[in-house]
Amino acid sequence: QVQLVESGGGLVQAGGSLRLSCAASRSVFSFNAMGWYRQAPGKQRELVATIASGGSTNYADSVKGRFTISRDNAKRTVYLEMNSLKPEDTAVYYCNARLSRASGPNYYWGQGTQVTVSS
Repeated sequence: QVQLVESGGGLVQAGGSLRLSCAASRSVFSFNAMGWYRQAPGKQRELVATIASGGSTNYADSVKGRFTISRDNAKRTVYLEMNSLKPEDTAVYYCNARLSRASGPNYYWGQGTQVTVSS
């Protein structure tokens, strides 16, 4: 059973920074991709950033240049460094992992961590 545990959320002023962590119960390289999604009140969950097993990254246009996704396999952890935060970044942030199988991909989610950016 795959477990993902997020941490690092909190309250920060606009322009500030936070670093989110996602600790996995297995090697981060064992997943085809890992990523961060977020969901603001009344909105659909949206992709923030992903990192593939080969190391390639992908970002939502709204966070490019401000957020950085990285991983540390020794710690089985994926990070999301968030700089120049804006009030519109306020959301619950979820860690995601994709594991491809012959029967189709399996997706795993963490419990989420709240990020609140005040103006």
